[in-house]
Amino acid sequence: MAVDIKSICVVGAGNMGHQIALSAALAGYKVTCTDINEEILQKAENFADTYLPERVAKGKLSEEDAKAARGRISFTSDLTEAAKNADLVIEAVIEKLDLKRKIFADLDKICPSHAILATNSSYIVSSKIADVTKRPEKVCNMHFFNPALVMKLVEVVKGPHVSDETVETVVGVCKKMGKIPVVLQKEIYGFLVNRIVSAIKNEALYIYDMGVATPEDIDTAVVHALGHPMGPFRLLDLTGIDLTYYISTERYQETGDPKYKPSPIIVEKFIKKEWGRKTGKGFYDYCK
Repeated sequence: MAVDIKSICVVGAGNMGHQIALSAALAGYKVTCTDINEEILQKAENFADTYLPERVAKGKLSEEDAKAARGRISFTSDLTEAAKNADLVIEAVIEKLDLKRKIFADLDKICPSHAILATNSSYIVSSKIADVTKRPEKVCNMHFFNPALVMKLVEVVKGPHVSDETVETVVGVCKKMGKIPVVLQKEIYGFLVNRIVSAIKNEALYIYDMGVATPEDIDTAVVHALGHPMGPFRLLDLTGIDLTYYISTERYQETGDPKYKPSPIIVEKFIKKEWGRKTGKGFYDYCK
């Protein structure tokens, strides 16, 4: 089924979106990356123009392959133009359910009837989105990890509405992109990896909020005792503290359970716009 996918649209040109788009272009797909924010879109295009020559200079990519990949990827703020001929759409916008539902409703009207609509959401299951479309069997989770150009794993989630054909196709696309797909046979909040990572992250935040240890010491302990490549606070800075805030807030509003309220330090960092690497400062200072 994967051979039928020739054109991919990525909705959202932020840290995840533009790297997913470039990964697909490098794999041979025709890709259009779209975002309503012109500044973010321009940064995404600039990244492509910088990343590919850098790979050539490092001997990781031939000049011919780099030029071919750049020729396969385009950028536009027009969602209709980006998605009208897509065989697969990968949505990679912020973790807000209402926004995702609006985008999927629009995509359902714009895209060809055969197109698969996937969400890169790291927590929101596709059954909360599929009902706004007339193709629920073609709506699924296709969750990449940050940075998408480097990380190999992709979680493909088979909700109760998703067809076997859709899962097989998405798995095939992952493999063609050089990724390692894992298939979840049931929907579960947070999927596989983030459920495990969240348990560590939440405990780390609790320890910090209680004044037990600094982010630096907590990270040092996790790296050198548990063998993790980076500690939970470095990881928060990498993935974006704003993302953690949105996910926690969305979950708390959905369940009403106080345990899902964002940590006090996450709220503080969010308000200060100290969101991690993307803003130059989070738990660590990246402007020095």
